[in-house]
Amino acid sequence: MSNRSGLLDRVAAIGAGVLAALDHLGGLARLGWRLLLGAPAALRRPKLVLDQIHYLGNHSLVIILVSGLFVGLVLGLQGYYTLRRYGSEEALGLLVTLALVRELGPVVSALLFAGRAGTALTAEIGLMKAGEQLSALEAMAVDPVERILAPRFFAGVVAMPLLAGLFSAVGVIGGWLVAVVVIGVDPASFWSQMTQGVDFWNDTLNGVVKSVVFGVSVTLIALYSGFTCRPTPAGVSQATTAAVVVGSLTVLGLDFMLTALMFGAL
Repeated sequence: MSNRSGLLDRVAAIGAGVLAALDHLGGLARLGWRLLLGAPAALRRPKLVLDQIHYLGNHSLVIILVSGLFVGLVLGLQGYYTLRRYGSEEALGLLVTLALVRELGPVVSALLFAGRAGTALTAEIGLMKAGEQLSALEAMAVDPVERILAPRFFAGVVAMPLLAGLFSAVGVIGGWLVAVVVIGVDPASFWSQMTQGVDFWNDTLNGVVKSVVFGVSVTLIALYSGFTCRPTPAGVSQATTAAVVVGSLTVLGLDFMLTALMFGAL
């Protein structure tokens, strides 16, 4: 009987976890729908959105630029020693650019965005809830989703592709520094291979689409975590941690699915 009882407890725990996950997915969908319905009101106040774009982008800019530079430096080194085996050092610019534009630019930028801007959004909304500021807005017949969350959501969707583009651009410069300045690869070959081999529709645009999708998912998860957290210091702390973990895992999962769809694997 004890073994059977333990098995039933484990099955019950799994079922409770599945139900909790479905409940969170439903909550995300409902919040996303409310944000879309609040889009006209948010866009009628463009200064709110612009202020949040500046807030999210400016606070994430340093880590994005520094990370992009070092990723480009490492890609340049690793790519050179790999291509040298096959006598294709002149294709180093193409290798670095494709790796950044297709994958590393959107993905690493989204992970950094989730860790920097996502946590700031979750903590900010969570503290507003803990301080009953959201409840005060509702008491004054002001929808907090429309007034507080919607401008931050659209700002995150706009800021994420801009940061990903800067990450990729600085990464290409880092790859050029290693390849041309340090190693001595012919600069004409570096740039010509890159410009001829990178396609706007199949490479650059796919990276932009990924960054937009990542911006939507990371920002929505961060806002949902703060909006639904327990109004206590411990609740805000747990929500902030959950926003980073769930947002990062979502980015990695979406990256696989989007890559498979874009390049015909699915």
